[in-house]
Amino acid sequence: MKIGFFITARLKSSRLNLKLLLPLNGYTVIERVIHRAKSVIECDDIVLCTSNSNQDLPLVRIAKENDIYYFNGHPDDVLQRLLDASLLFNLDYFIGITADNPLFSIHHANLLVDAVKQNPSLDFVYTSGMPIGINIYAMNVKALKTVCAIKEQVDTEIWGYLIKRSEIFNVREIKADQEFIRTNYRLTLDEFDDYRLFKALYNKFSKDAVVDAPDAYDVLDSNPDIAGMNTHVVQRDLGEDVKRAIDDYYKKNRDEILKIKEKVYSGRK
Repeated sequence: MKIGFFITARLKSSRLNLKLLLPLNGYTVIERVIHRAKSVIECDDIVLCTSNSNQDLPLVRIAKENDIYYFNGHPDDVLQRLLDASLLFNLDYFIGITADNPLFSIHHANLLVDAVKQNPSLDFVYTSGMPIGINIYAMNVKALKTVCAIKEQVDTEIWGYLIKRSEIFNVREIKADQEFIRTNYRLTLDEFDDYRLFKALYNKFSKDAVVDAPDAYDVLDSNPDIAGMNTHVVQRDLGEDVKRAIDDYYKKNRDEILKIKEKVYSGRK
């Protein structure tokens, strides 16, 4: 079984320009994510999955400088980009995170690797109970190929609702270990106040520290002024109308979707 680690990253953000290139105590945001990915054990390849737009060339340069792979794919269809990268690197599974999350849980990434190795029938595994930005997921490439074959959307930046479908896929939730459980903090990077929090937080640690999430919680617990910097920021999600449309599509086409899935998993043309 070959398992990769995918970092999904682009520089197109309109709410916080070039946010992945912003500094966090000596390293850029994207470098912080790469350092964490290198701490995950038993992943075969680390791949920065970005677009084929010239806008994202700085990310390619950083990937090269940090001795990881990169992949230039579809600018808007994130799922197709991930699938194309999976096929290029001949992966069976990948652990995935967006580059907006420089504090994702390394511990739980390792748990996901163990989970898919112990049960290769799993299609999608995700963690829960941790703050936004700490959770992580693992995906079976065949499940991703199935979704790409059936989806109607092209812009799949927010795609979880397409695959977290227990009526179609073998989905498993891994609840966070107790010391990681926290819901009152926001630890993802979308807006300037998110960056203010991360900058203040990382300045509490040494430059080369790979900060463990519970240690970050301790700092936030002790510094409510830092923790409160981004409490007003609203997390983006799919609209309810889009969710209903996806629900209806899966319900109406369930039998056909299962046929496509069976064809993909059997390897038939």
